[in-house]
Amino acid sequence: MPFARIVVAAFLAASPAVAQTTNDPFATPIPAADGVIDVSFVEFASLPDIGGVAARPMILVDEPGTRRLFVNDMRGPLYGLSYNGKTVKQYVDINAAAWGVNVQASGRERGFQSFAFHPQFNQPGTRGFGKFYTLTDTSNTTPAPDFRPGGGTRTHDTILLEWTAKNPAADVYDGGVPRELLRFEQPFANHNGGQLGFNPLASTGGADFGLLYIGFADGGSGGDPLDLAQNVNSPFGKLLRIDPLGSNSASGKYGIPAGNPFSNDGSASTLGEIYALGFRNPQRFTWDPKNGNLFVADIGQNTVEEISIVTPGANLGWNDWEGSFTYVSRDGVSLASQRSDAKLVYPIVEYGQPDPLLQPQSAVTVGAVYRQTAIKQLANLLVFGDIPSGEAFYINADNLPKGGQDAIRRILFNDNGVAKTLLKIIKDTNVKQGKMPATRADLRFGLGPDGQIFLLNKGDGIIRLLVPDAK
Repeated sequence: MPFARIVVAAFLAASPAVAQTTNDPFATPIPAADGVIDVSFVEFASLPDIGGVAARPMILVDEPGTRRLFVNDMRGPLYGLSYNGKTVKQYVDINAAAWGVNVQASGRERGFQSFAFHPQFNQPGTRGFGKFYTLTDTSNTTPAPDFRPGGGTRTHDTILLEWTAKNPAADVYDGGVPRELLRFEQPFANHNGGQLGFNPLASTGGADFGLLYIGFADGGSGGDPLDLAQNVNSPFGKLLRIDPLGSNSASGKYGIPAGNPFSNDGSASTLGEIYALGFRNPQRFTWDPKNGNLFVADIGQNTVEEISIVTPGANLGWNDWEGSFTYVSRDGVSLASQRSDAKLVYPIVEYGQPDPLLQPQSAVTVGAVYRQTAIKQLANLLVFGDIPSGEAFYINADNLPKGGQDAIRRILFNDNGVAKTLLKIIKDTNVKQGKMPATRADLRFGLGPDGQIFLLNKGDGIIRLLVPDAK
């Protein structure tokens, strides 16, 4: 065959796939007005600036044993909050020289990522008494890591630390230097760690009680260049589950639960710590208190943001798939063969980064399934949102969609009778503070007692609590 005909034939063979590659796979935008819910809020507490820069909270959790809320700042502080929000006191600064942690908090993505209190934190005589855990990026790369990515340049490490308080009820941490359980060598500056969490529905003595879930990203850069998310001998791009008080891991510093999908498969090429795989950046997860569904939000590349129900051994497909679509490149996904691999777990809901409601950058975060009745308009809804824009959304938790963004509807916030986005509220607050208005919200959700939902942001230092409408 002449050379020219070979070229033409190759082009024609490739053109159908090329024609179906897009960075905007959803034909209909998220409705701006249809189905909008207005929810009231109060300003619950304020976190202090550091060096004139607003607090950078990532997560807020309830510690019921000591009847306190805790919230972090990515630069190192961990604050204790009274249940009424009137008292905010620094519990510990994990970046203090005494601990030798050396928090690396440069840029938007690095820093003190997450923390979790053992469910036995305030139960004397138990193995978990006084123990809590932090996941943080560190500039100290002298110690040998437990896990290496096998490429890239060692920009920093991410470490899981165990802290032990002598008196859990004390206002200030009174324990010693933390114990290092895990160290990950990071090949790039972005995609660092994720959420820590214990299953709040697990009962004492149950199979999931006291097991620590760790959302861990694919190592960074773009497109998972080291192919780590599908590598079952690597912790990158995974949801991990460990027993922090156990000792049957390779290092002996923590345990590997027998119920993990690869823990007893007899293969040296699989990692027992893995609970689920195929993630790009699983920063947030939450359990449905009604049925135990575990919802994980996975931040997409340049096209699709997704939330999925994750079970042991689930594979979300990254970097072969981005949401319901075959991943092609940073330029987009293919519309051919959507959701066609029966071995994968696809999103219950997903949205496109080019949606008109969002900013040029987009990143999904998940909040909670609201199973209370106090805020009637939120009852039985899964609440989630978009980090940069601060847009908040909902879907029906009892009638879950099967992908796509058709079911997504907005949540706006009632600010003295005016429905606003969170970013608009932050900007208005900045003006009152005498500061330049923020360009991003950096939304995260926090969870308190009795189903309380808090709004965190990195623009004004205010923690807001969603509340019932005034009667």
